[in-house]
Order: sequence, then C-alpha cells, then structure tokens
Amino acid sequence: MKLSSVYLAASLTGAAVLLSAPVFAAEHGSEADAQKMVKDGVALVKSAGAEKAYKAFTEHPDGAFKEKDLYVFVYDFEGNCLAQGANPKMVGKNLIGMKDVDGNPFIKGMIDMVKASSKGWYGPYKFNNPATQSYELKKSYCERGAGDSMICVGAYSGK
Repeated sequence: MKLSSVYLAASLTGAAVLLSAPVFAAEHGSEADAQKMVKDGVALVKSAGAEKAYKAFTEHPDGAFKEKDLYVFVYDFEGNCLAQGANPKMVGKNLIGMKDVDGNPFIKGMIDMVKASSKGWYGPYKFNNPATQSYELKKSYCERGAGDSMICVGAYSGK
C-alpha cells in the first residue's frame, strides 16, 4: 500500500511539472505574432478611426489585441501614450524620457526609428516581465499610425 502511494505521489508531481511547463512556454508571444498584431492594429485605425482603435487596444474587448504577453501600445511623436493594452493608467502620460535599467530611452528610440523608417524592429531593451518579475530582453515592432504616432507590440526575447 505504501509503495503505490509513493508511485501516485511521484506521478502527480511529474504530471504537475509537465502541465505547468507548457504554461510558461506559452506565455511568450512570438515576433511574428507581434508583427501581425501591429499590422492588424494599423488596419483597425484605418477602418474604424484612431479613437475607436485606441479604445480597443487599451480595453481589448473579447480578447482583441491581447494575446499571451503581447499587447498594443501607441505613442505620439512627442512621447504621449495614446493607448496601452497592459496598463491603462499610462494613457495620457508623457513617457518620452522613460529608460530601461541600462539607461536606454526606449520610447524615444522607437519614435526616432519610426520617424526615420516608418516601420521596423526596435531593441533589444530591458523590460520588466510581470510573469517572471525580472528584467528580460524585449524588442518591439512598430509602424507609423494615425498622424504623427506609432503603433507597437513588444516581444520578449530572453534574459
């Protein structure tokens, strides 16, 4: 009887490890998913208008524009946050001076990149991953949005 209890406990422990491992792996969205989300966001701005699109990006009704750890964020070229899918409290704030832990002004860097190229990848920069509570490398795909703005989605690329 004791031996079967040990096997059962070992089996349950092993199953718990196996079941939890894919959850962490599935948390990260891919660069391809980030790029597609930006393109879908740009299309929504063109079809529905900036105001409706920004509301969808920030509130993501029915799961729109939020998948795994991917979400849309929008800034104007002055650094004002117009939409933020992970933290709505950022909307309306000017974050042009925000820096990562290495002193990299990444919002300004993204803006400069979009001004120069209209679209592309910016990074890597270090950003706090709320799922792991640690700083991880991240890069963001951005495209020019309505007027002087950019629509971006960041993807973690490891530590």
